[in-house]
Amino acid sequence: MMKTLLFLLFCSLPALCQEVATASALGLVAAARSQIGKTVVYDPAYASLPYPKGDVPLERGVCCDVVIRAMRAAGVDLQQVVHEDMKANFSVYPKIWKLTRTDTNIDHRRVPNLAKYFERKGKSLAVSQEGKDYAAGDFVVCRLSNGLIHIMLVSDRVSEVGTPLVIHNIGQGAREEDRLFEFKIEGHYRWFRTIPR
Repeated sequence: MMKTLLFLLFCSLPALCQEVATASALGLVAAARSQIGKTVVYDPAYASLPYPKGDVPLERGVCCDVVIRAMRAAGVDLQQVVHEDMKANFSVYPKIWKLTRTDTNIDHRRVPNLAKYFERKGKSLAVSQEGKDYAAGDFVVCRLSNGLIHIMLVSDRVSEVGTPLVIHNIGQGAREEDRLFEFKIEGHYRWFRTIPR
């Protein structure tokens, strides 16, 4: 309660609220970057996980695991919040896997479910082909050339031409790369909203 009151008090000052949101977004980037060199294997295998705060071993995972670990470092357990929202609103989530009920082992590790959760929480932003529209800490969902869907976290670093880098696991473990516009972008989400200047 006290944290909420302090946050509301501070956010009554737009410049300070902007700094808090920026610091939180940069925290997401730092948490994602910390996985580079530690998460070295792409492993989409189904795994039984503890609940809440379950995770596959740090050395392995998929693109969603980069996001899950970064969000957990920011105090949001996607395993738990996605499960709770899916349990209460199962009919609005994708039916790609023909499930009849939730599964705390895998639901949060599927990109379409994360995209739906972010959308339902009002985190959607417009998709564009302009690097300036993507801020550090944003999540980008794209469609790969093989038809699979992928999620990346936008870095605070940019390429030589100014395109934001992304942190993701697309097959060789967690990496920071210049691949934001390599694939068709289908979703753009920002968890930590900033106040316009």
